Amino acid sequence: MIADRSFAADGAFRYPALDAAQRLPGVTDPYMDGVLGDVILVNGAPWPVLETQRVRYRLRLLNASNARRYRLALDPQPPGGGALVQIGGDGGLLERPLVHDTLDIAPAERFDVVVDFSRYRPGTRVRLVNLLGSGSTASVMRFDISTTRPPADDSRIPARLSAIPAPQPNRAAVTRTFHFQRRAGSTGWAINGRPYEPGRPLATVRLGTTEVWRFVTDFHHPVHLHLNHFQVTARNGRSPGPYDAGWKDTVDLRPAESVEVVTRFTDYPGRFMLHCHNLEHEDMAMMADFVTE
Repeated sequence: MIADRSFAADGAFRYPALDAAQRLPGVTDPYMDGVLGDVILVNGAPWPVLETQRVRYRLRLLNASNARRYRLALDPQPPGGGALVQIGGDGGLLERPLVHDTLDIAPAERFDVVVDFSRYRPGTRVRLVNLLGSGSTASVMRFDISTTRPPADDSRIPARLSAIPAPQPNRAAVTRTFHFQRRAGSTGWAINGRPYEPGRPLATVRLGTTEVWRFVTDFHHPVHLHLNHFQVTARNGRSPGPYDAGWKDTVDLRPAESVEVVTRFTDYPGRFMLHCHNLEHEDMAMMADFVTE
C-alpha cells in the first residue's frame, strides 16, 4: 500500500484542511487539484527496506495516495528488462501476463505483479522508484537481495491465467457520457456540470443490460465505478492503454482525455456511486449517484 503524506514537527499528519475542525469540507485554494505529501509510505512505513531472497515474489500494489500518480520501476532493471510481470488488476487475474519495465498507477488502482529477484546478483540493492517524483518522492522502497543460498523456488507464471469474455460494446443498450470537470466560477469539482447531491442520480440503469460509459476529463481524474467491474475499450477513440487490461473498477484519465468502458450491470438493485478517486476532488463534490432497477 503506497501513500504519500506530510508530517508536522511533532509527527502528526499535516493536512491543509479548509476548516481544522472539519465542519466544512475541502482544502485551501492552493491544494484544490489534490494534496501531495513529501514522505512516501509503504504499508505505513517511510521508505522501507525488505531483505529479499533470490526467488519470485508476488506483489499486490495499491496506490492509496490522495492524489499522487506513480510511475513505478525497479532500479537497476534486471538483465533484459521486463522486471514487472503483471498478472492481475483491480478485479482479479488477467487473461495473460503482461511484461512491463514501468507501471503507471493512479489513486485506488491495484496491480498484481510478479518480480523474479533471482535475475539479480546476491547483495544487489534494488530500489522501487517513482519516475514521476522528484527529491524525496522519487524513491518508494528498497529490496536488498540476500547473499545466502536461496530456498527452492518451483513457482512459474502460466501463459494463460484466466478466461475473460471479450467486451461487447455493440450490444450496449445505451451509451452515456460523463464529464469530469472543475465547476465554472466555483472552487469545486463536478460531473456533467453538477456538484454531488445525494438522491439525484445521473443515470438509471436496468439490471441485466450492457452499457458503454464514456468518461471525459479536464484534469487528471482516476474514475471509480461502484457495483460492477468494467473493461476499457478505447482511449481517445483508439486502443486501450498498456495498463487497461482485465477487469477494472478504476481507470486513470489524463487531462483532456476520453475513455470508453463497457460493463454489464447484473448484481444488485439500488443506489450506487460514480466518482473521482482523487480525495480532494471527491470531497469537493465530484461524485454522482446512479440507480439500478
